[in-house]
Amino acid sequence: MAVRNVTLEKTIRKLLDEKKFQTLRDILVTLEPADISAVFQEQDEERAPLLFRLLPKELAAETFAELEPEWQELLIRGFSDRELRDVVSELYVDDAADLIEEMPANVVKRVLAQADPQMRKEINEILRYPEDSAGSIMTTEYVSLRPTMTVKEAFQRIRQTGVDKETIYTCYVTDERRLLGTVSAKTLLLQTDDSTPVSEIMDENVISVHTLTDQETVAQMLSRYNFLALPVLDQDDRMVGIVTFDDAMDVLVEETTEDIEKMAGMLPSEKTYLRSSAWDLFVHRIPWLALLMISATFTGLIITGFESALAAQVVLTAFIPMLMDTGGNSGSQASVTIIRALSLGELEFSDAPKVIWKEIKTAVLCGVALSTLCFVKIMLVDRMMMGNTDISPLTAAVVCATMSVTVLIAKLVGCTLPMAAKRVGFDPAVMASPFITTIVDALSLLVYFGIASALLF
Repeated sequence: MAVRNVTLEKTIRKLLDEKKFQTLRDILVTLEPADISAVFQEQDEERAPLLFRLLPKELAAETFAELEPEWQELLIRGFSDRELRDVVSELYVDDAADLIEEMPANVVKRVLAQADPQMRKEINEILRYPEDSAGSIMTTEYVSLRPTMTVKEAFQRIRQTGVDKETIYTCYVTDERRLLGTVSAKTLLLQTDDSTPVSEIMDENVISVHTLTDQETVAQMLSRYNFLALPVLDQDDRMVGIVTFDDAMDVLVEETTEDIEKMAGMLPSEKTYLRSSAWDLFVHRIPWLALLMISATFTGLIITGFESALAAQVVLTAFIPMLMDTGGNSGSQASVTIIRALSLGELEFSDAPKVIWKEIKTAVLCGVALSTLCFVKIMLVDRMMMGNTDISPLTAAVVCATMSVTVLIAKLVGCTLPMAAKRVGFDPAVMASPFITTIVDALSLLVYFGIASALLF
């Protein structure tokens, strides 16, 4: 995602006002498509088609692919058929498929009408795969070589077809679409004998994915192996496309954003913050807020149940926020750590015993440290400095004992719930801070009043 350049935006706006179109074009051609799209989307909608028409054909198509869907739709509605055909013809198939998915039906019909029959066929092939699968983000434009080709013939093949391919750095050796191996452009270039068959220099140990493989898994594999692209096979093990690293980066950003939103207690949104209206934000936030508010009723019921005990020891009330906050923070630390490890594939459900034991040891260390600090704070600050003589050493001991047990419970809840959610097929991010905090709040109150009842009442 490009960073906004306010100075550049103002410069372009001024050049548009002064109608210095040649100067504008000279500036735009020096920029990357992502940066042009960032500038483009900060201009007035009336000027959008004019600014876009200043771009060279290839750069225009690359910039178009970087634009947000509403800006793409705006441009398409203002394009002539020829202009639309020029843009569509320059798009890679996966970008064209993404465009089709985002547009309303009447716009889709017009886009497909301007695409050539081969592109329409390839777009339809991609669109039939489930959302969030490797097939839905792959491109069918890759360089395919035959094993019997010589190095010289391979280069001829790359020169003939490479201009329309997403990448030419990794070539795929196939026989009737059966993937036999890969060979890099570097390997071909370093061959001193042009008559060497591709089959002798190709790498036969190929890592691939299937069309139904989850897109996040594909992105993690590209990151793990540092590949530029990953071949995609259908259910019959025939090669149908590749997923490139740029698409993988988009997936990782999308999935990370979705996890963050879930962990913050919001429904995931496909819109950026500035594109979202107040109503959009309300719709995505209110369900979790309402659920958490209702679930907080349990903590109220617990406090009400011990109302008479609190009346006898009013001083206990002052420490409830501290205990609940500490428990919630402890649970959040554990849950965030585990959720991230699960999303990166570092943990499986079979690792639960090791995770639980590690969190128990961590909780004991944290609990002892916090309880010691808490006892000193209560006796020095609350009792001596603030002169609250109702606080006795036994009261401080109750609070500190509760804190130790609360930290332990919070760590266990925070590490087990995400793993359990993953096990039953839910997104672990759902079991994040707001949800775990609510559970820990109720449990910490039960522990607090239980210990207080045993020692003080």
